[in-house]
Amino acid sequence: MADVARPHDDPFVVHRRLLFTVAYEMLGSAGDAEDVLQESWLRWASVDRAEVRDARAYLVRVVTRQALNHLRTVSRRREDYVGEWLPEPLLTGPDVADDIALAESVSLAMLTVLETLGPAERVVFVLREVFDVPYDEIADAVGKTPAAVRQIAHRAQAHVAARRPRVRVVAAEHERVVARLVAALNTGDLDALLAVLAPDVVAVADGGGRVRGAARRPIVGAVRLARYLVGGMARAEGTLVAEVAWVNGEPGLRMELDGHLVAVVGFTVADGRVTHVWSIANPDKLGWLGEEVDLSR
Repeated sequence: MADVARPHDDPFVVHRRLLFTVAYEMLGSAGDAEDVLQESWLRWASVDRAEVRDARAYLVRVVTRQALNHLRTVSRRREDYVGEWLPEPLLTGPDVADDIALAESVSLAMLTVLETLGPAERVVFVLREVFDVPYDEIADAVGKTPAAVRQIAHRAQAHVAARRPRVRVVAAEHERVVARLVAALNTGDLDALLAVLAPDVVAVADGGGRVRGAARRPIVGAVRLARYLVGGMARAEGTLVAEVAWVNGEPGLRMELDGHLVAVVGFTVADGRVTHVWSIANPDKLGWLGEEVDLSR
């Protein structure tokens, strides 16, 4: 009797975590990444496997093409978004931080920087810088020459380098800073909050126009932000509690109102203080916070 491939032996299943991570970093949305994976699976299911020499490379190429098409569509959609648009957060385990390059690449700070790239630049940057895909394979995936891809990669690298966080702190220090901020929020201690916020801290909130109280423009400065946060905790119509959680490979926090998730917050930390705050409260973006998501390079 001929061997029958078991479902879990299918290359798509074997590499699914990698493919999801690729799509998510290109799109900044878990929901859109899942859509891309479904489209990619349909194409994979119709392929003659005997003609595929390297299944992993082939699947990454298929996902890349689908993600690039999707990016061009959602880029136009996001132009009409109400307020600031931030990536869709993921609940991740602490083990993601063990791969420093992966943790940095999926951080809310980095995904926000990637949003400032054009579709082709973003795809090329992710494939080259995060997944170390050769230029000729990237060229095949995006329909350009290797020389053109090198130029795109160079521009994207320079763009990201000028905007990415300058300092990368160890996870333990990041977690300590976040724990101090959470304690200050839950006690309403304005002085303690000011002590953990950098004087020129910048906070960006994404409520999608659907959340009352979510700032539609960035809040700059420790005093303004501390007062805004303490005031928001005090005005909550119910019991609002902050809890430390691992968000996109880094310590962040969950905000729960009477036990229901209402926001997820990520941070950039430098010199023992919070320098940037990324708050996602749009309920459409909180659907992936029920369980940890496995990411892979």
